[in-house]
Amino acid sequence: MSAAEHLRQKASLLRTTRRVVVKIGSSSISGHGGIDRERMQRLVEQVADLHDRGLELIVVTSGAVAAGVARLGHRERPKSIPQRQAAAAIGQIDLMAAYEEFFDRRGKRVAQILLTHDDLADRQRYINAKHTLQTLLQASVVPIANENDTVAIEELNFGDNDNLSALVATMADADLLVILSDVAGLYDKDPRDNPDAQLVPLLQAEKRELGFDVSAVTGPLGRGGMAAKINAARKASAAGIATVIADSASPGILAQILDPAVQAGTLILPGGDRLRRRKHWIAHTLKPSGTLVVDQGAYDALRRSGGSLLPKGLAEVRGRFPSGACVRCLGPDGVEFARGLVSYPAADLERIRGVHSNQIEAVLGYRIGDEVIHRDDLALLGAEE
Repeated sequence: MSAAEHLRQKASLLRTTRRVVVKIGSSSISGHGGIDRERMQRLVEQVADLHDRGLELIVVTSGAVAAGVARLGHRERPKSIPQRQAAAAIGQIDLMAAYEEFFDRRGKRVAQILLTHDDLADRQRYINAKHTLQTLLQASVVPIANENDTVAIEELNFGDNDNLSALVATMADADLLVILSDVAGLYDKDPRDNPDAQLVPLLQAEKRELGFDVSAVTGPLGRGGMAAKINAARKASAAGIATVIADSASPGILAQILDPAVQAGTLILPGGDRLRRRKHWIAHTLKPSGTLVVDQGAYDALRRSGGSLLPKGLAEVRGRFPSGACVRCLGPDGVEFARGLVSYPAADLERIRGVHSNQIEAVLGYRIGDEVIHRDDLALLGAEE
């Protein structure tokens, strides 16, 4: 792949990039004495610079266990679960205190989000976490996510924060996932054993290019290797999200990644259109839990423009289902014409049926959004896929 093609693809991607997840590995912010404050501050400065440009940023960080290991006076990451949980409990305090201090110097507010596999596997908890992220981003807060090592057990933990970053990117509907570590990107062969190894600047996640052999060797304080980063890129690609793998130590690396004229790291492009893939998943994969009937005005508007379904156009609610559930959408003739993911549970939809969006909070006592089903979560059946 030529450098010119890489930059062309990158420029096309960045034109629509508004929300970015930045994964910061343990090797990027920790040393033998725990957290390396100077290195962390440099990365925080770069994230703050992007935030100043109007981008929405979510940080997925490692480092809690590494910080706790240093506090406990150990040299290597503990192998037993209780020891790792204890180290995480100690280190998480230092880790978040440092992030808060450095972001505060730039006038940025941060929020801590600790997640386990259960939080993202359970539909209702997933929706709750998603709404929390959306609310924080709307308030210009920088969410900082980490695995909740203090309660995770071996069978449930993410295994590495590369995987977590892909799941967070998917949950947040991010446009780009950036994985920062101590490697410059993907190489055509292991650079440690092959001095002639070449950095691969551009890959398609769905092609066999991601099938070449990679090393899963990790450092003394981390859990992820290059294999974990490729797996994370594959997961992000499945949601239509591009990934960049790059070296955190490279000066101004985040600005380089977000500069369409600069080649930085390895850019891994997803296959197909992201929104189209999501709507195909809604229409053909999910099992509906209930039914909504819309009035003629809403039916005509949705069929004509593919907009959002508002409570004003909701004529009937059938079934019991939670927020985030997939439902059938019927027109006045009783024929199904769409499927979508609802923003409110059935009981609350019944209460706001037929009201204007600006009355939702007055009726329910809370408000998630103006829509019963957002246009990005609504798939018209029979529409071109």
